[in-house]
Amino acid sequence: MTTDVSAAPPSGTARTQPPPRETQHHDRLRPRGSNQLGMRQFNERVVLQAIRLHGSLPKADIARLTHLTPQTVQIIIARLEADQLVRKLDPVRGKVGQPSVPMALNPDGGFSIGVKIGRRSMDMLLLDFVGQVRERVGASYDFPDPDTLFDDIEQRLAALTQALPPALRDRLHGVGVAAPLSLGGWQNVLGIAPQQAIKWSSIDIRERIAAMTDLPVEFVKDTAAACVAELVAGRGRNLPSFLYVFFDTFIGGGLVIDSQLRSGLNGNAGAVGSMPLGVARSSRDGAPHQLLSEVSLINLEARFRAAGLDVGAASDVRAMQRPWWAHTSHWLRDAGPAVAFAANSAACLLDIDGVIVDGSISRELLRGIISAVNQALDHYDWEGVARPPVLEGTIGSDARAIGGALLPLYANFAPDRDLFLKLSETPP
Repeated sequence: MTTDVSAAPPSGTARTQPPPRETQHHDRLRPRGSNQLGMRQFNERVVLQAIRLHGSLPKADIARLTHLTPQTVQIIIARLEADQLVRKLDPVRGKVGQPSVPMALNPDGGFSIGVKIGRRSMDMLLLDFVGQVRERVGASYDFPDPDTLFDDIEQRLAALTQALPPALRDRLHGVGVAAPLSLGGWQNVLGIAPQQAIKWSSIDIRERIAAMTDLPVEFVKDTAAACVAELVAGRGRNLPSFLYVFFDTFIGGGLVIDSQLRSGLNGNAGAVGSMPLGVARSSRDGAPHQLLSEVSLINLEARFRAAGLDVGAASDVRAMQRPWWAHTSHWLRDAGPAVAFAANSAACLLDIDGVIVDGSISRELLRGIISAVNQALDHYDWEGVARPPVLEGTIGSDARAIGGALLPLYANFAPDRDLFLKLSETPP
């Protein structure tokens, strides 16, 4: 199946699509406190979550949003100020009565480190309490070698810690690691030697990094981590249930139901890259190709390489310009129907509110993908099922490292640490 993609470079505007069925803030994310005794820490976290989700707020609005009494909010804000987790902003004047004083999160209130181990690169970020990246380090490679990679991570972990002033280092709350669950998989597609890939078969990534630091270390699938970043800081705040698709060396994804990231039995829910692109009919015909083997960035790079073009253009705006565009347009004819197939399947099985697409690519290529997906979705029969809108992700290439870094922050400061994953559980 093909989709008609024009051979001329696009204007950069995505195809018009149905408006998303978004809500202001779904109940699963809306913080609500309790006025009962013995709820001090929980209520403090509820107030922090309200400010994180809605931005700076006066105390009266915090009380309204959290269903706490004004007196309780007053006490909680005083404690959070004393702990330097929140700060007063300038009074807002112009209304009847006393000017209101918005309360905001203190960027220096807490920190975490996110580590993304990918098949082509490693990125590490120091994230502050409002989710801003303070420091970043990284490395590129053809394929990660554990014999050298973990030494590199240990050195850079120390460097990021040292980047914080001494007075703030005790506010570093943990390390979140995002990596593929099968780093050594798909050897043939990647073109790597078996002896390179097999090194990862017995390595516990979380355990190796935990041995480098006294900080708590959390682990999550890389595309699920990216989904976490979108859930917390992007469109996911207003979209209760969605399929998340992320384009990188391989295409992958995540799944959010009722504003909670679903990990699945093996931590691999939302694995769109492993979806078959056809029906398995007989052993003679062989298994149908997986989605990732057709429409990952590695396939786009292969097209550029065969044409003698710089493969690095797959990750930047050149992919949408001549001479790369002639090859990108052909790749989009495969990518659009493949992602549309995953979107249709998810809509039929889960009745999702939308599909969010992002990746380590330019915004222009992302919009080209979304346009191609929508064109392919036009060819489906939607009787009996609601067509989900396809939406542009907001985080980009940092999503995996940011999502990893958010895990320890939420474990320490969110009212529900299982908002994303039941991290304490492991499959049998």
